[in-house]
Formats: sequence, C-alpha cells, structure tokens
Amino acid sequence: MSSEAQQGRRGTTVESNGVNPVPDAERRGKPQGLFAVWFAWNISILGISYGIFVFGLGLNVWQTIVAGTVGYLISATLVGILAVGGPRTGLPTLAQTRFAFGMKGNRIPAFFAYLSNMGWKVTIITLASTTGANLFAKLWPSVFADTDGSSATSTIVLWFVLVLALTMAVSVLGHELIMKVEVWISWVTGIMTVAFLGFMVPEIAWAHLGDTPAGGPLVFIGGIIMAMTLVGLGFLNYGGDFARYLPRDTPARGVIGWTVTGLSLPVVILLAVGALLVGGDSKLGAATASDPIGALTALLPMWFFVPFSIVIVISLVSAAITGMYSSGLALMAVGVPLRRSVTTAINAIIIAAGAFYLLFISTSFLATFQSFLSLIAVMMGTMGGIQLVDFIRQRRMGWNTGMANPRGYGGRDGRWTAILSLITGTVVGLGLVTSSDPNFAKITGFLLTEQGRTGVFGSSGLGIVIALVLGAALYAILTFGLGLDPKPDYSLVTGGDAAREDGGPEAPAPDAADRNTVGGNTADSSAVGGNAARRNTADFTER
Repeated sequence: MSSEAQQGRRGTTVESNGVNPVPDAERRGKPQGLFAVWFAWNISILGISYGIFVFGLGLNVWQTIVAGTVGYLISATLVGILAVGGPRTGLPTLAQTRFAFGMKGNRIPAFFAYLSNMGWKVTIITLASTTGANLFAKLWPSVFADTDGSSATSTIVLWFVLVLALTMAVSVLGHELIMKVEVWISWVTGIMTVAFLGFMVPEIAWAHLGDTPAGGPLVFIGGIIMAMTLVGLGFLNYGGDFARYLPRDTPARGVIGWTVTGLSLPVVILLAVGALLVGGDSKLGAATASDPIGALTALLPMWFFVPFSIVIVISLVSAAITGMYSSGLALMAVGVPLRRSVTTAINAIIIAAGAFYLLFISTSFLATFQSFLSLIAVMMGTMGGIQLVDFIRQRRMGWNTGMANPRGYGGRDGRWTAILSLITGTVVGLGLVTSSDPNFAKITGFLLTEQGRTGVFGSSGLGIVIALVLGAALYAILTFGLGLDPKPDYSLVTGGDAAREDGGPEAPAPDAADRNTVGGNTADSSAVGGNAARRNTADFTER
C-alpha cells in the first residue's frame, strides 16, 4: 500500500502503539498541534464555574481573577515541561515515570494517576449527560421530564449511554483521530463560547462588584492552589501522551509554549467572567455549587439555549475523549495485560459506577468535586514534582528509554528513593488538607488540630503544595545530594547489546512482545492493521 493510502487510513483504524516508545518513522506533526488538544479540553462553560468556585473561598472579584490566573499559569507550565518528555522518548507520561520509580514501583503512581483520570471522566461525562438530559426535558417535558420539570432518571441514563459510547469509540481509535477531531471541536466550541459570553456580560452587576470584602493572604494563596487543582495538577500525567508523536528533536519551548497557551488561555478568560458574574450576584454561587452548568444556561434565551447545550455536550465529550485515551494508557502502565482498546472498555464500566455515585448518592456536586481534586492533587502533585527532578537525570542519560524496561534489560523493579519520596510527600499532604465530603474527610487532616481543620490553613489547600515541594526536595537530596542513583541494569542483556549500559537513545527489550500489551500477551492482528511485527523497542512490558 502506498504511503498516501496509509495516511488516509490512519485515524480510522485502531492505533497500534500502547505504552511502547513511538518509533521515529511514525513521528509526525508540529508542537502547534498541541494547542487544539488542550484548548478543546478546556474551552467549556465549566471554566466559568471554576471562577465561581475560587471566588467561593472568600476572595473578592479582583483577587479571584489574579489568584486564578497565577494558579493556572503555574500548573499549566508544569504540564508543559513534563510534556517535553513525550517527543524525547516517544513514551506516554505514565510509562516514562518508570525511569524514576522502576517497572514495578511505577504501579503506585500509575494507579493513582489512573484514579485521577477516571475521576475526571466521571465528572465530565456526568455533566455532559445531565446537560443533554436537561435539554430534552425542556424541549419535550411530557416525555423526558418529571412532574417538577427536572430531567427524568431514564433521560439522564439515556444520555449517559450515548455520551459514553461516543467517547469510547473515538478514544479507542486513538491518537491521530483525536488530534484531528479536537481541531474542529476547538473551532466550534470557541465560537459558541464567545457568543455565550455575549449573553453573560450584560448579566454582570457592575455596581455590586465591590461589595465583597477582600480575603487575607492565606485565602489568596488558597485561591492560587485551588486554581492549580482545577486546571493543571490533574493533567500532570497526561502531557506526554499527546506530545509523544512529535519528532524527537522538537524544540522544548514549542512543546511548553503551545501546551501552556492551549491550557490556560480559555480558562483564564472564563474564570474572569465567572468571578464577575458571582461578584455581582451571590445567589449564583449557591446555584452553581449544586448544578454548575444548569445554573448558567438558565440565563440564556431558549433560541440560544438549544444549540449552546449541544455545544456544551460536544466540549465535554471532547475532554472525555482525551482523558479516556490517557486512562487506557494509564491502566496499561499499571500492569494490566490487555490491549488499549480493552482497557478502554474496562474504564467505561468503572465510569458508570462513579457516575452513579455522583448522580444519585452525592448530595453536593461542589463538595464531592473539590474533595476529589484535593485528594488526587496531593498524589499527582508529589509525583509531578519527583518527575520534574528526574528530568535532570533523564536528560543526563540521553533520554535512554531502556530505563523503562524490566529489570536486567535497562530498567529496575523499583527505585526506593522515588517511592519513599512519593509516600512521604503524599502522607504529609493528606494530613494537611481537608475535605468537605464526609466520606473523603476520613482520610484527610490527621496532621491538623481542630482549629487548623476549620481555619484558613485547612481550607487553603497548602498541603498540596507542601506535598509537591517535599516529595521533589527529598528525591533531589537522595538522588543528587547523596548520589543514590544506580546506573541502568543490563545484567540480562547478552552480547554486544550490553554496551548500551552507559546510555543511548534506547535499549533492547527482552523477548519481543506486542506494543499493545503489558505482560507479553499478543494483541489481535486486526487491531493493529495486520502488523504482526514485534519490534525490539516495542516491548516495555513486564515479564
């Protein structure tokens, strides 16, 4: 088949790469392409709700805008830096963390990163489902609404099935189709969101924006941290997933710049609008806490409400697609011996269970959402801090992908320096954060006094930053200060391949295994376009 025909088929067949490094021959694109992925992910009405959430900590309007902007830029920059590892190694982020944690040790951060992925997907798909159900309930109340006018349970379930099926279909097909789809979604959602803002700006009560008093320094810091958890820290384990198909020599500044711009531009604008809206109408904050999208769309005329509700669903599905794709890679990185397409199906089942809790058990969307973000941000922030420090080590070793192999083939089972740093940072962080969800509250705040739990420190989320800094600092001291950094282990590599011990772009894996598996199980050849080749660089699996 000609290369032109192959280009035409790509994007409509299941992606063959899993947690292996993408071969140089399959690299493509420019860093500008990253903008659409992150922009489409975050250009959502939910961004206005984020501004209302940050305002609700006790800040005034202008503090909310400044704190939110600073938080977004800091966290987006961290995501951009970690994304550089994608083109340098060709690995998804949660396979590259094996460099620091080892093959088996990496299961710990990969599992919690997987939970982070799934939690976001539960939240996003639930919101998409309730938005679609609300649209149907208003258009055909006799069929799709209860007697009080709210969406019937059957309507919500119907939309949930539709949204989940669409999300799965695109995410299973993989990277190239996602990159193409996100460009179109960026344009559609961007244009409609600008139109939506045209309706929102007249609703701002400008005369009352100064009514809310300013919050203190710790509250302001809490606003920065909350913004970081809303946009950025939860994405630390995603960055390399979408950058790894870029050519190996792609400039780091391009990867970082386009990632930061795509991530932060839409949410900064939307946060400012949310802060201005709630600053003039305090009742909007309470309504948003229980229904973040419905409270805002209620302000729209019906003729615009209908198409905009459809666009909201599209934008949320866009975010769910990219997250579902990464969650499949995350489950493989944990060590599940299945193809990426199968792990995506497993994720759908888990999402259904989580959505049931959020829809029918949780009494407050905001309380559950904030608590989830805080808990996951502690672990993800600590992992991200360690990975950022380890980038210094990885660069010195020439981004040697052999370090992501099993013990004896370049990698190691575990590196206790990284694992100890992760556990220390996470435990301390959980002990210093609080949760407004009674179920999550049982595992947080145990290092705080009663006054600390109810005071500004507990609500500010400072424990998240402390966990990140502590984990990174401890790992840096152990690795560089004390020199506890053993070389890659090639003890099971025979012959001339052992010469790669001192580094190099990549090292041979053990007996070749299909790139879509973890554990050496061979993927169905139809899922990879009939390609039965087993490449040396494609193993990265645990024997």
